[in-house]
This record gives sequence, structure tokens and C-alpha cells, in this order.
Amino acid sequence: MALITNAIKGTQDILPSVSGSRRRVEDSIFQIAERFGFKEIRTPVFEHTELFARGVGDTTDVVQKEMYTFDDKGGRSITLRPEGTAGAVRAFLEHGLFNEALPQKLFYHVNCYRYEKPQAGRWREFDQFGVEVLGTASPAADAEVISLANEIFAFFGVEGLKLQLNSIGCPECRKKYSEALKEYFTAKKDDLCATCRDRLERNPMRILDCKSPVCSAIAADAPVMLDYLCDECKEHFEGVKKYLDAMNIEYTINPRIVRGLDYYTKTVFEFVSGSIGAQGTVCGGGRYDGLVETLGGPHTPSLGFGLGLGRLLLLLEAQGIKVPDESGCDIYVAPMGERASLAAAKLTSDLRSFGIFAQTDISGRSLKAQMKYADKIGAQYTAVLGDNELDEGEVTVKNMNDGSTSKVKLEGFEEEFMNALIKHETDALGEQLGIGDDLSNVDLSGLLKG
Repeated sequence: MALITNAIKGTQDILPSVSGSRRRVEDSIFQIAERFGFKEIRTPVFEHTELFARGVGDTTDVVQKEMYTFDDKGGRSITLRPEGTAGAVRAFLEHGLFNEALPQKLFYHVNCYRYEKPQAGRWREFDQFGVEVLGTASPAADAEVISLANEIFAFFGVEGLKLQLNSIGCPECRKKYSEALKEYFTAKKDDLCATCRDRLERNPMRILDCKSPVCSAIAADAPVMLDYLCDECKEHFEGVKKYLDAMNIEYTINPRIVRGLDYYTKTVFEFVSGSIGAQGTVCGGGRYDGLVETLGGPHTPSLGFGLGLGRLLLLLEAQGIKVPDESGCDIYVAPMGERASLAAAKLTSDLRSFGIFAQTDISGRSLKAQMKYADKIGAQYTAVLGDNELDEGEVTVKNMNDGSTSKVKLEGFEEEFMNALIKHETDALGEQLGIGDDLSNVDLSGLLKG
């Protein structure tokens, strides 16, 4: 039988075999962000097209070539979000968050859409973790945002990641820089691609971000923004570096980083890895002091970053970093007969109420088939429940790892099994920490699943 259709090119299915560990990654990132004082914001997957045209910039590749834009039934131009910042800022303005305590520290996990050539680390639908800090001009905020990204990578044990840092100045010092770029590129205009020839008149800085090999080669010798920074922007950039130095966060200055969106000002940065091929930028961001005003709000200096979760997962895989999937099966209760099946359903329900990952038969399988199934799903323990076990009021529990068995009374089974799980994990933790069985001073609350 032939499939009706396949997944659209540039999209991917997240299958159960990987979704558990993927969710562990996401949950860990959210917890780290919350430790930094960030709170979650959720915004619609589509917005009015003008939000991105004005916010992201109509000279960017995103707006010119990559957005999924359509007219809805009311004749309005609608766009699937290509990035997360514009929607978050729109919500910040629409709901008057600028009247609340500043800075507002927001994080989100969103699906984004860009029509690009699919390749490793680049999809047309991709999910992104992002943070925004709205309402502070201090270089300490730049360093904190960078340190949050750095903490995420450190948490997972990522190695060989390079933080690259630059400043692209404010609108005032960028005027002189744009003039210098225009003069430089005008002399080489005939060699530029058609898109960059258009950018030369409208926004010559965008030529620095062109992916054409010819334009990239020409841009390699272009003037550097750091040579055109005004005194205020120089002072701010030096402040960012001082805070990063104080936090012992290593970085290199890369004067060619401009980022691909027009709203950036002053600090821009990227975390780059050599482990995942050409798409080596795993996280990128910077300051956007004028975006809130551009979208109709009060002057609100702000900054943030976007982290591609797909690229992070590729990076973890490339470096052999395993993320545990804790959504396995602690115990499988195998009933024999209708009476035992009802008792197994109740026992499994009680186990789950204790936070234990428990399963039982829901397909009417034979005992042999149930044991095979329990093995396939990685059950740590099994308990066979039949008429004899019900009459005697106890059940034999088998450890699927070493084959050992033990008798456990059915009355209070769930509590006794939970205690056994805790003991097993505390023993393992004690061995790992090198403190034997003496765990009296160790907080074990985090060992409880569920």
C-alpha cells in the first residue's frame, strides 16, 4: 500500500525513540533560564507581515527570500514567524509590559519557518529557544544573557564551543560606517550579486551577511565596524568585555559578525562549533535598542538570543553526549486471567499515583508475549499477577537487569516498591559519589520520578 504523501521537504518528524530525551533537553534549558530569573512567554505562530518587514528589516534575506507569507480569507497579509523576537516585542507592547517592573526577562520555545535550502542543521521548520531582556542599556545585561547561553552549553558538557563577539554600533556611528562600506563596495559593484547591488543603496551592511562566495570574498577586505564606533559604543563594548572577563567566560573578537537581522545594535555574538559542519552557529544574538521604538513603543533598550534546538541536538550527538530518557518503564505488571487483569489495572493505577512509571497489559496477550513486550520497552522490573498471587496476597517481583526475584505483599505494594526504587538509586548515587551507604546528608528529593 502506497503512502498518500510524505513529510514536506525541510520538515522532520520527532519520533518516540528520541522525543523523550529531546524533551529532557528542553526541560533542562527552561530550568536554567528560570534560575536566571526569566519567565516564559508564548506568542502566536503567525503575525501580520508588517511586523517582520518593519522589525526584522526589508533588506534582510529573511524578509526578501525566506518568509512564508500568504493572504488570509480576510485579505490580510499573514506570515509564519521566521524568528521569535519580533513577536515577543509585539506582545510586550500590546499588553503594556513596559509599565511593569523593568527589565522584563522573557524566554520562549517556538517553532519558526524559513524557506531555505534544507541541509544538515538547517530546516524549513525548526524549533528555537530564545530569551529577551527588555528595558536595560547596561553592559551587565549583555554579559548576563551571554552567560545564560554559556551555562546551557556547560550544563550539557559541550566542548570546543567558541564565543565570538563584536559590536556593530548605534545608528549614529553606523552612518559613517555605512558611508565607508558604500564607498568600498561601489568600486566592486559589478562583481556583486544582484541582491547585494540593491543592498548597496539601501543597507550596505547587509552585504557583509551575504552567503554568495563571491560577495563573501569581496566583503573580507571591507572596512571594520570597530574602527567607526562612537565613544559611547566603545565604552559599552569595553563594559561587556569586562563583565565577561569577571565571569571567566572566554571569547574572541570577530569584527565580521553582523547577524542576519536589521534590528541589532551594539553587541552581537555567536556561539560556534566545528562539530556539525557548515551550520556551525548554534546560538546567536545581541542588543536591539531601537526595535521597540520601531514597532511603535517607547525607547526601550533590549537584547536577547536565539538557540536552535535542532542544532544543539546535532551537536550533542556529534560529541557523543547522551541525554537520559527517563520516560521508561519502572515496572510492568503482567496479569494472567480476567480477575488478575482487573487487579493489575488497579495496581498499575496506584503505582502511577506514587509517581512510578508503570505499565500493564491492554492487549490480551499471553504471559510469554507480555514478557517479550516488557523486555522490548525496557521495563526495569516485572510482576506476574495471577489467581494464586491474588489468593496469597503477594507477588513475585523480578529485576530484569540481574534476574533476581523477591516476594512483595500486595497490600501496600506501591509504597514498598517506591522505597525499593529509592534505595536502589541512592545506593547507585552513593557509589557514584564515593560515600557508600551514608546518604543521611544528601537531598534525595530529586531522585523521585514523575
